[in-house]
Amino acid sequence: MKEVEKKRQTKETRITLRFNPRGEGRSEIETGVGFLDHMLESFAKHGWFDLAVTCEGDTHVDDHHSVEDVGIVLGEAFKEAVFPLERVERFGSAVVVMDEAAVACDLDLSNRPYLFYDVPVDGKVGAFDAELAEEFFRAFFFNAGITAHMTLKRGKNRHHIIEAAFKAAAVALRRALTPAEKAGVPSTKGVL
Repeated sequence: MKEVEKKRQTKETRITLRFNPRGEGRSEIETGVGFLDHMLESFAKHGWFDLAVTCEGDTHVDDHHSVEDVGIVLGEAFKEAVFPLERVERFGSAVVVMDEAAVACDLDLSNRPYLFYDVPVDGKVGAFDAELAEEFFRAFFFNAGITAHMTLKRGKNRHHIIEAAFKAAAVALRRALTPAEKAGVPSTKGVL
């Protein structure tokens, strides 16, 4: 595994990102979307990832492009940092609770992207459209080559639900990346 730096520029966003999957949970986040910054700081902290992100986006339109594109670039960086996959657990699970909310994330570093997302939350958290959480996770998991199932077990507070989802994803990823020296390539196919 290695530290990766990525850049992406479109008519809608300009993103620079640095990601280390074997970090210490440090983050420097400036996406122009305050709630996303908070979520990515939690993601880095609980995944034990080092993550630096800057994004200049068309937030005068709305936050959609910035949120989705940050997910794309982080997913690409994750994939580049950890594949080809070997000597890790591969599968990870976590349920994270925040007060009344509990969100589960089960995932497989399969190099086959898929997302089952059953975290129904709408409305806003401050200025953040809650539905953008799903857009972020879809962009991230598909570009990272990860199969993931995310499920809301219970919860009412939008902030708690979304933050529990980000933390659950981070912890599940950290567990999937746990060293497993005897595993070699963790697949009967011999490659992921």
